[in-house]
Amino acid sequence: MKIGKRVFFNNDCSINCVDSIEIGSYTIFGENVKIFDHNHRFNKKNTPVSSQGLSHSKVIIGTNCWIGSNVVILKGAKIGNNCVIGAGCIINETISDDTIVRFNGDQVKEKIIYK
Repeated sequence: MKIGKRVFFNNDCSINCVDSIEIGSYTIFGENVKIFDHNHRFNKKNTPVSSQGLSHSKVIIGTNCWIGSNVVILKGAKIGNNCVIGAGCIINETISDDTIVRFNGDQVKEKIIYK
């Protein structure tokens, strides 16, 4: 696990790392953010989920991001630099640099317009 400089975690955040999680400098996290680089395997019908092991994939969170409260970041997610992830979003894919992701009934991605 790698955490850059001046990263801020608000109350009740958790990082669950089995493989690799990288967080860029100057990124801030709202309350109750959860980060997982793994998930339980569950495709063997006659084997308890707890006995099937884990699948895992690296998580990368860029520099200068704002991750809003109650965001869940799942294995394989790659969040680019200068991104804003709105409260309550679930991220399991690649988010390009300079992107806002927000939840408005459906999760919406849009480019940041800089002033």
